[in-house]
Amino acid sequence: MFVLVEMTDTVRIPPWQFERKLNESIAEELNKKLANKVGYNVGLCICLYDITKLEDSYIFPGDGASHTKVHFRYVVFHPFLDEILIGQIKSCSQDGVHVSLGFFDDIVIPPESLQQPAKFDEAEQVWVWEYETEEGAHDLYMDIGEEIRFRVVDETFVDTSPTGPSSAEASTSNAAEEVQKKEAPYTLVGSISEPGLGLLSWWTNS
Repeated sequence: MFVLVEMTDTVRIPPWQFERKLNESIAEELNKKLANKVGYNVGLCICLYDITKLEDSYIFPGDGASHTKVHFRYVVFHPFLDEILIGQIKSCSQDGVHVSLGFFDDIVIPPESLQQPAKFDEAEQVWVWEYETEEGAHDLYMDIGEEIRFRVVDETFVDTSPTGPSSAEASTSNAAEEVQKKEAPYTLVGSISEPGLGLLSWWTNS
């Protein structure tokens, strides 16, 4: 679920922090810059693990701050494909079941990846597994707040860095721009379409 990623960056330390230890100032600046941010094709950055190398610091003309090239390792949330995770159901919609891990919410289990046969209950706004038994079908509801075990089957990274205006973008409506702004930079796609996956209560209370 969590991996160490080797990174390199040039860190700017303002003059009023020169009285502190260099490592402490650099660690604070790196966490300010990266923590809780998504790196494209990297994952969700959590916190600095360690600094492996500091190169020479430079002060450039017109800027009293020091600039140091830093080699470091960062803790990143980036589950591997087929990894099993446990989260909580945040909401349900026609698009599927939306799951949260507490610190990461952009997880969706599409309808075709649910236990089958499944249906969407419009009145309750939840997905239902129509579990077949010898006595007939039983409706097992995927209620909000329930713990759910799922397999990671896909991931999507979207480059959300700002781009300059163009003539084509100028004709785009404000509504379309709003939709683009809300697009998640990192999304996980899950599946519960196999025995043992789904709500924990389905398997522990049997």
